[in-house]
Amino acid sequence: MNRSRPPGMVAAGHPLTAEAGARILREGGNAVDAAVGAVLASWVAEPLLTGPGAGGYLLVAGAGEEPTLLDFFVEAPGRGADPALRGDLLPCEVSFGDAVQIFNCGAASCGTYGSPAGLAAALERWGSLDAAALTAPAAALARAGVELNAAQAYVFHILEPILVATAESRAAFAPDGRALREGELFRSAELAETIERFGAEGAAPFYTGDLADAVVEWVGARGGQLTHADLAAYEPAARVPVRATYRGRQVLTNPPPSAGGTLLALAMARLDERSDGGAGGPDIIDMVAVMEEAQALRTPAFVEGLVEPGFADRLLASRLGSTTHISVLDGDGRACSVTCTNGEGSALVVPGTGIHVNNVMGEQDLNPLGFFTYPPGRRMPSMMAPTVVMGTDGEVELVLGSAGSNRIRSAILQVIVGVVDHGLHARDAVLAPRAHFEDDLVYAEPGVDADALRDAGRQVVAFRDLNLFFGGAQAVERDRVTGALSGAGDPRRGGAAVAA
Repeated sequence: MNRSRPPGMVAAGHPLTAEAGARILREGGNAVDAAVGAVLASWVAEPLLTGPGAGGYLLVAGAGEEPTLLDFFVEAPGRGADPALRGDLLPCEVSFGDAVQIFNCGAASCGTYGSPAGLAAALERWGSLDAAALTAPAAALARAGVELNAAQAYVFHILEPILVATAESRAAFAPDGRALREGELFRSAELAETIERFGAEGAAPFYTGDLADAVVEWVGARGGQLTHADLAAYEPAARVPVRATYRGRQVLTNPPPSAGGTLLALAMARLDERSDGGAGGPDIIDMVAVMEEAQALRTPAFVEGLVEPGFADRLLASRLGSTTHISVLDGDGRACSVTCTNGEGSALVVPGTGIHVNNVMGEQDLNPLGFFTYPPGRRMPSMMAPTVVMGTDGEVELVLGSAGSNRIRSAILQVIVGVVDHGLHARDAVLAPRAHFEDDLVYAEPGVDADALRDAGRQVVAFRDLNLFFGGAQAVERDRVTGALSGAGDPRRGGAAVAA
């Protein structure tokens, strides 16, 4: 079909993040340029969810690109460190209103970050614009400051126990002794300088230079295990995406050693088996059933097997007879789906750098075998799953991903079902109420048929409103007939979609 392509679209967890990416598309950048520029802006607009001390994944597909997943997630630290000197994790209770989770911060929670290395590798492989040009807008945001919108203020509020845990975290995020509130400015000249360093020098200062020295010294002096050897050895890894078939489409997502993409692929393929593809698609009973199956699969043997070559292929063959996300689709049909997380942050903000180091080693969801069980250098088994759905015409139909810890895969699954089975545009699919199965409970937003779930024997925890507990899905969809793009940033996390 001959038709002109739309110029592109970006969906992200904050309007300024999305606008940063869309501006790059307007200036002639491709999807990867836009995604990297948006990630850098998110370090300022969404500072508790991501940053230079974070890790993540970036998936590229479409426009003739060989589908590739770039893994730059956090690694277990400890090369050359003495475990006997490791400090204790500091537990903090975080309330989502209708559910409570315990997270851990402190120096012992800090893992080997990957974001600077991953973004630099993505630009080297796929980028078309100068890195300094991509960093300038984000650095300007950091110097001028960004007013917290309602969604970011809520994140600051629920993470306040972490934000006030150290003097440096209080100075950055709670300068009056309490977390910044809606309408107040988050500003960091130090972070601006660090962003500019990335644009001018790439990732090197973060791993073998003065920034690495500052991080290692600060974390180590407080009981952390992050060493110079950990940072010097860190490298992003290019991987072949795991694939599942759903309604004749190919779903591409995050392969091992990440856990989330493998479990999502299993759930999508199993859902394809369970449903006859008729009008309306799978119901909530079917979707919860596949969520339960995927959750049950996350055993110690599964987690240990993730590091084995070919694990996902063998698994799928045998079974099938705090975080932010950015989705980009450019005018050439190239998709870039990138998910990054700082966890909830360790409360260690390294003086002189603006770097808030992640707390991945203290995240219970990412340490299912227990804390400090992984050897130094082991890539942590994240639930993050940047995803692209290739349409029946061989072009990208949907690019999406989500924040939300264990809720990531259930959010992505339900958005895909909304677009593919219910014919929804991306915005309506993202806005649709969600359910999530975990620990024999079904958590449900208003609008989910809770009575049907109860009739099916499920125990339901009913939320009173849409809630960021259920993830923060960002999606861009291409209409298969007209080629028009639609997108959505999840309102649960203050997201936005911006056309180029």
